[in-house]
Amino acid sequence: MRISIWFQASSALALMALPVSASGQATAAPVPSVAAVGATQPTAQGGANIAVIADADDAARARVLGTAELAGIEAYRLDGVRTGVAPAGEATGIDTRAGFMLGGQAITLAVVAETTNNSLRFFAYRDGALTEIGARAVPLGFAVEDVCLWRSAQDGNFYAVAVGEGGRIDQQLVFTTADGEVDARQARQFNLASEAKHCVADDRNGALYIAEEAVGIWRFDADPEAEIAPTLVDAARLGQISEEVGGVALYDGGPSANWLIASDASAGRVFLYDRAQDDRWLGAVSLTGAGGAPVAEPGGLFATAAPLGARFPNGVLVAADEDAPGGSTYQLVSMADVASALGRDPGTEPAPTPLEPRFPVVSARVETVPVKSPGDAADDPAIWANPDDPAASLIVATDKKAGLYLYDMKGAVVDFAPVGKMNNVDLRTGFMRDGKPIVLVTATDRTRKAIGIFMLDTKARKLVDIADGVQPSGLSDPYGLCMYRSARNGRTFVFASDPDGLNRQWEVVARPGGKAALRQVRDLKLGSQTEGCVADDAAGVVYIAEEDVALWRFDAEPGGAATPRLVDSVERNPALKDDLEGISLYDLGGGKGYLVISSQGNNSYAVYDRQGANTYRGSFAVVADGAAGIDGISETDGLDVSSANLGPGFEHGAMVAQDGRNVLPGDTQNFKIVRWSDIAAALKLEQR
Repeated sequence: MRISIWFQASSALALMALPVSASGQATAAPVPSVAAVGATQPTAQGGANIAVIADADDAARARVLGTAELAGIEAYRLDGVRTGVAPAGEATGIDTRAGFMLGGQAITLAVVAETTNNSLRFFAYRDGALTEIGARAVPLGFAVEDVCLWRSAQDGNFYAVAVGEGGRIDQQLVFTTADGEVDARQARQFNLASEAKHCVADDRNGALYIAEEAVGIWRFDADPEAEIAPTLVDAARLGQISEEVGGVALYDGGPSANWLIASDASAGRVFLYDRAQDDRWLGAVSLTGAGGAPVAEPGGLFATAAPLGARFPNGVLVAADEDAPGGSTYQLVSMADVASALGRDPGTEPAPTPLEPRFPVVSARVETVPVKSPGDAADDPAIWANPDDPAASLIVATDKKAGLYLYDMKGAVVDFAPVGKMNNVDLRTGFMRDGKPIVLVTATDRTRKAIGIFMLDTKARKLVDIADGVQPSGLSDPYGLCMYRSARNGRTFVFASDPDGLNRQWEVVARPGGKAALRQVRDLKLGSQTEGCVADDAAGVVYIAEEDVALWRFDAEPGGAATPRLVDSVERNPALKDDLEGISLYDLGGGKGYLVISSQGNNSYAVYDRQGANTYRGSFAVVADGAAGIDGISETDGLDVSSANLGPGFEHGAMVAQDGRNVLPGDTQNFKIVRWSDIAAALKLEQR
């Protein structure tokens, strides 16, 4: 899946003007020098590219783990003495994270980028040693330069981001296999214009920084479900970087010292940026090695704010120095000295706080075959529960650029009807056609600005057009749609929306020859664009989502009041973030159940009581399952929920939701199927 990149310049660039002399000429500000407190022994083979510190909470146990090319990964104490070597191919990058679950225990996970086969290898770090735990070396298909790890605060998943040749950025979801080994699947891949040299990710705010060697530093959202929209932090020749950026690192000394650190490799300097102020440039220092020689081209960087004894009271900066006298080393610089040289407070390392997800999470159990149309194409599903054979239940779903799909409960395509740009779809059982009840399906037809009317032939498992000619909607662009069957008289209605907030209601009427047509009965109006809607047939109400504003409730009967009642709004509920999109109903019987609505702006789903005052019950998110190879759900437009038995695994019903960004790996959009029992367990809800 090819991903285009849009970018914006960080406010940092606007603050990077050099001092100007009285003559109007730019002048170079003096750059203070900071001497390394210590250095590692030279690497045994090859150059030093990047190192990290493991066990950074204990100075005696802490180890510098550095790449040494053909020697693999070398471990050093903080006094620089080498304590061990782990074969890892021709190692060029390394990163670690604590808290990875393996065999029911939390371990420190290490990932190594190696260039012999251009792959990623996984290790467990324990007591100063690395033990390989990967099921395989994960191939990348390009010349890799470095790798960094990111742990999602939302779902706890670990991701490895490999960067390298041609600006390739390959993000892999790391997971444990059924055999207790570690493996990875590609979540997404995208490109910069030229070679990407180093990367670093922030677990807490989800920022991913990538150093494009000849261009500058970019900031991305690390979430693979997020939009690819980088921000330029600093640029070579345009900002503070002279020609080439080297490494990037993060330092978290608390609110007063939350910094991005980068090396200006071509000028022998290290820069600090204030992450609390949109990565604003703070200043530069030059580095002197522990032996007294300048660090002429500082390479890969790592930083920690953890106090590591008297020499490193505010943590340490580790800088690769390939040109050190006697061989390539890693220079160990006190962050207190760096801060002092720039007149900054190094802060105090904040007490570690656990990563807390925004919402409870579940994972999809099934995903459908992607739609064929590229771009924003899949949109809205509707579930038909087969009462005679639940496993043979079907999902009708829209490709809003081409037509209607029929999927089975395993996600396979049963049929496709190329009937035009069908945006939203719904269905109702029991509509009488030629004296026999059928499954009636309607959809907004944007090709003809009409409402499409179909019969779901449950035996042939295909859709049959039964409209008595084109049924014009009279709307400028028929958009959202839902159906209502009155419990009072059995009549069947369709609601469809126009982007200006108009919602029109028709009755579906039978015509001779097995055809059906629409008869307009009334209009409902909201102040801005609407799309998602669902009708509660038993209660006689229809819920309509005004995308940027709120969820509203109307009387669904054509003679009912046209005044809406507010259910919830983006303004008053912080769990909601516009757009509010698909809505559906889980029926517990007896008038009880739940409403589920897509909160598209934060990739979550809000749940409300069906009965009474529609009390908010909580929100959940759908996240990736690495072992199953099914990604999470993001940017959901349409969804449907059913409480019926839908076959093995879905005995208590399911939610089917459109996935706006189908990753793991990237493909055109599709639909994900989530067990209701998983949702119920996550939010302590009932199930049928």
